[in-house]
Amino acid sequence: MSNKPFDYIIVGAGSAGCILANRLSEQSDCSVLLLEAGGSDRSVFIQMPSALSIPMNTQKYNWHFESEPEPFLDKRRLHCPRGKVLGGSSSINGMVFVRGHAKDFDHWETLGASNWGYRYCLPYFRKLESWMHGDDEYRGGSGPVAVNNGNNRQNPLYNAFIEAGGQAGYALTKDYNGAQQEGFGAMQMNVHRGRRWSTANAYLRPAMKRSNLTVRSGVLVERIDMENGRAVGVSYKHSGRSVQVRAQREVILSAGSIGSPHLLQVSGVGPADVLEKAGIPVQQHLPGVGANLQDHLEFYFQYRCKQAITLNSQLGLISKGMIGARWLMARSGLGATNHFESCAFIRSREGVEWPDIQYHFLPAAMRYDGQLAFDGHGFQVHVGHNKASSRGWLHARSADVRDKPEIVFNYLQTKEDREGFRACVRLTREIIKQAAFDDFRGNEIQPGEHVQSDAEIDAFVRQAVESAYHPSCSCKMGIDDMSVVDPETCVHGVDGLRVVDSSVFPSIPNGNLNAPTMMLAERAADLIKGIVQPPLDVPIIMDSQWQHRQRASVLA
Repeated sequence: MSNKPFDYIIVGAGSAGCILANRLSEQSDCSVLLLEAGGSDRSVFIQMPSALSIPMNTQKYNWHFESEPEPFLDKRRLHCPRGKVLGGSSSINGMVFVRGHAKDFDHWETLGASNWGYRYCLPYFRKLESWMHGDDEYRGGSGPVAVNNGNNRQNPLYNAFIEAGGQAGYALTKDYNGAQQEGFGAMQMNVHRGRRWSTANAYLRPAMKRSNLTVRSGVLVERIDMENGRAVGVSYKHSGRSVQVRAQREVILSAGSIGSPHLLQVSGVGPADVLEKAGIPVQQHLPGVGANLQDHLEFYFQYRCKQAITLNSQLGLISKGMIGARWLMARSGLGATNHFESCAFIRSREGVEWPDIQYHFLPAAMRYDGQLAFDGHGFQVHVGHNKASSRGWLHARSADVRDKPEIVFNYLQTKEDREGFRACVRLTREIIKQAAFDDFRGNEIQPGEHVQSDAEIDAFVRQAVESAYHPSCSCKMGIDDMSVVDPETCVHGVDGLRVVDSSVFPSIPNGNLNAPTMMLAERAADLIKGIVQPPLDVPIIMDSQWQHRQRASVLA
């Protein structure tokens, strides 16, 4: 294996890294090296959308991080899966495509991420996607990432959920990634012709035909090599052999919201006290590395279904085999969707300006590991309070990158977060009790009708919530003392080093994180190449009376 120098070295072939590899290698006069610890993503369980629970729970494809006992969740440890495979977390996630609210990105600018407001991000959201209904001023129609609605809500429960939202007094939205996020509507996914459309499929494979792009998988980057305050390359292990490779222009970390801050710390870039405790020589004191850690929590609201129309009848071995066979032959049927085909974004209370609660509806009652929640038929809605005020951290334990970091999210640390989840319980019950569900709704299984008071809801939530698998913000972008990268994604105080992944988000958006991570990578690639896309100004539909009401059937 040659250790010749490259212009750019990208660490991590995930949601961001695959995009950077593609866009930077478009320049024929520069060489790009992409390094990935995992291996091939060719497995049928990765490519078949409905099999998403398998790679998400398989250590071959997953770093399988775990939090420390969470102090506000009855000391529970929560699973924190991160992709270890070509495509990274885009190869093991739920394929849900949500940009976030326009106001989320405007908020980034108030936190010091200049020129990252929605008007600057929108051109890159449009650039990356190929929306099933074509392009308009909000959506892109010819990008690498296919976006659609899966099987188009063939199960009647999907539309019952949307109708119930309208009956409860909420707005409906035709496109939550367009002018109006708030409301109930069809959910979008990045699936193309029945296959998971990860960044490995959408970006990396076309780029691998270029002679100036080298992809090395199965390699573990152990540290960033630095000389006189500059990142000059990386050291990694491959098949037991130590390799050093130099970057003539830049090293770019795209190892994710856990991997990037951890690699910075083991390389001597981070909080001096944390590094000294771990026995790591300090190269650059940056107290924000590993701080500001954020995530989304969710729980399942589950009901029995009075009609035998749910996916619970499709989870036996014979049914799964038939679904798999149809998918292998035609890339169609129940195997060609993630089954999250309707959704909603609402506000938890009056005085909240844009949505802070998200719903994923599923016409089945089951766990993320694919196991049945109970015998018989049921349905569930995943619900979470998405604008958490709690903040966590991660710390390297030693100078050995193999030693997984100490991770504490501090979930539900604040009163505001606990109140947000109380609203999730009470508002969801009201929605499911609407007439649209009368023909389907059986007994409430979880939380259970006995869970009513604040104390009972809090106790249930502490035991039932799970991570929505959206860790982020651990190398935040900005200009204050706790920021790690500047608005150009360059690491403060270290030349030739960038971080480009969800760890640089200043705050977590309201929605799943794969789409904004891809947008970030598209824009960062242009920043690296010195390209400036003009911002786009479009109207955004919001409730003009948000200060005085929690819901409105028509937003204005």
